[in-house]
Amino acid sequence: MPVTRRNALAAIGSVVLASPSWAQGRPPMLVHKDPNCGCCAGWVKHVRAAGFTVDVRETATLDAVKARLGIPEPLASCHTAEIGGYLVEGHVPAAEILRLLAERPRALGLAVPDMPLGSPGMEAPGAKPDAYQVILFGPGQHVYARYRGAERI
Repeated sequence: MPVTRRNALAAIGSVVLASPSWAQGRPPMLVHKDPNCGCCAGWVKHVRAAGFTVDVRETATLDAVKARLGIPEPLASCHTAEIGGYLVEGHVPAAEILRLLAERPRALGLAVPDMPLGSPGMEAPGAKPDAYQVILFGPGQHVYARYRGAERI
């Protein structure tokens, strides 16, 4: 069969639709993380379990990545993800990423500053989980959701 524009587009479409994330309406995710961070790997496992396709890029210059992408310093955490035109900073629960992608608010993304105990990837069996906020940021910022460990409050 000759290569035509129609054939090429059909082939590309079949590859995109074959991706598990796209089949569920989820764009692929790119995660920037330090190669020595174990909690980041735990968070990646969490979002993969929620059905996201994740590409991990390890870097020793994570601060430069955050600066290039526009992550505000007060919202910084240990890893940064890019998905569907948004940024996801830190241990954001997969449910809130799905909500972000469904609602499509005018924003840069979501952040869970620092590394709250009990957030995805920061689980510690037997320890009391921290209360934390998921922040929607850019332009401005506001609380998007509140959690204690894995529970939305």
